[in-house]
Amino acid sequence: MSTIQDATLYEDLGLSRSLQDSSKRNELDQDDFLMLMTTQLKNQDPLKPADNAEFMSQLAQFGAVEGIAGLKTEIQNLAGSLVSNQTFQAAGMLGREVLIPATQGVLGQDGVIEGAVELSNAVSSLDIGIYDLGGQLVRNVSLGSQSPGMVAFDWDGLTTDGEVVPPGRYEIRAEAVSGGINEAYEVLIADKVQSVSLPAAGKALTMELAGLGTVNFSEIRQIR
Repeated sequence: MSTIQDATLYEDLGLSRSLQDSSKRNELDQDDFLMLMTTQLKNQDPLKPADNAEFMSQLAQFGAVEGIAGLKTEIQNLAGSLVSNQTFQAAGMLGREVLIPATQGVLGQDGVIEGAVELSNAVSSLDIGIYDLGGQLVRNVSLGSQSPGMVAFDWDGLTTDGEVVPPGRYEIRAEAVSGGINEAYEVLIADKVQSVSLPAAGKALTMELAGLGTVNFSEIRQIR
């Protein structure tokens, strides 16, 4: 078997590559694909020409793959931009109060727990029950009839008998009567933002609240 030593044949076929070029990458891009198509057409058997439609189909498929890869890059860039924007927004909330869903509130030295209940419909009565961690009712705050929307409430740290309770965590429940039916509603508790934590890759942006601890940025329902 003879050995071909003349490199001009490869150059005529458009297949020559410098060593530097081959060491830089091992993938075909669209330019390489077009060059191979041109070379294949130029050196095809005249008696058995290739189907042009097949070549165009291959080119379209390659273009689709290129487009998907480009779209993936754009989405990644957009996701990074959204995270950065979200971080700046969260940083602007340092020292401010936010409302987040919680089943417990923290009674501090000021002796007040504030929160809200979001009503989807009008109710004939709305009651906020304050319970200790043992499940005993400490105080019931009656808010009467309410229209749909955000209804704020606060508890001054006093029992039904007017006694001052010690600081700590207390369970907060909201119940309302609508159409003669008593329903439980989600409670939103107000707390102050102390710090913002930058997320690691694939993680959610978190904030440290004064009483409730670490929460996700996405949990915030209202900034006060």
